[in-house]
Amino acid sequence: MVRAGVVGLGLLTVLAQAGLLAVVVLAALGCRGVTGPRIGQGLTGWLRPVALPLAWLVALVATGGSLLLSEIAHFPPCVLCWYQRVAMYPLAVLLGVAAWRRDPGIRPYGLVLAGLGLPVSAYHYLLEWFPQLEGTACDPTNPCTLVWVRLFGYVSIPLMAGTAFAAIGTLLVLLGQSRADPRREGRLR
Repeated sequence: MVRAGVVGLGLLTVLAQAGLLAVVVLAALGCRGVTGPRIGQGLTGWLRPVALPLAWLVALVATGGSLLLSEIAHFPPCVLCWYQRVAMYPLAVLLGVAAWRRDPGIRPYGLVLAGLGLPVSAYHYLLEWFPQLEGTACDPTNPCTLVWVRLFGYVSIPLMAGTAFAAIGTLLVLLGQSRADPRREGRLR
């Protein structure tokens, strides 16, 4: 069961990466005028209403996945894993409340948390491939260079987390400001 869960997380990671690549390519083509404005607007128009619930779902799966790996598979989290959890766990709660309330006001806070977690994940992933870069910050009994999972030749736990942070950030950017905030317009004081 644990193996199936880990493979499932790896497949979700690859699927999220494909989605992120598609969004980036369509946005780049739309900016260059290759696809015309309709494709970019269609993508944003389709994703905007579901961006917040999708971002919450990504954070929820990432949080559950990290707990599966540490509590059920018994992979002890290293120092950098804990820093990533510090950014991801609040996202699962905050995005859940915001999705329930349909409140796009969570956007800047979610972007900050995803923006803090993504570079930690990227650095952690880099350490897995280049362990000589590791300094003295990590515990020698549980080093950050230890690779617990390597699926499809490149998907590891830090890459799963990094993909989740990138997906959440992208969804929150696509969410945009979907409704006007009366306080910004000076109507409420």
